[in-house]
Amino acid sequence: MTGVTLGTARATFSAIHQADDTTVIQHFTLEDGAVMLDPDVCEYFPNAEAVNQALRRLISLFPKNSESITPESVE
Repeated sequence: MTGVTLGTARATFSAIHQADDTTVIQHFTLEDGAVMLDPDVCEYFPNAEAVNQALRRLISLFPKNSESITPESVE
């Protein structure tokens, strides 16, 4: 999956390789607040409600005044 940021929305396209060796390109835009989950993560979350519930549980483990989680803060 490949993406490009355009202003506040992210234009994304996906190359899907078919069984007959053809490739289909799909274009879509993720609006503000939307995220794209990697396939290995999607295996654990069947829908948005499951993702939000897991994130809320994770958030509850942090002090109220903590900073936002960034990739650098979890290394």
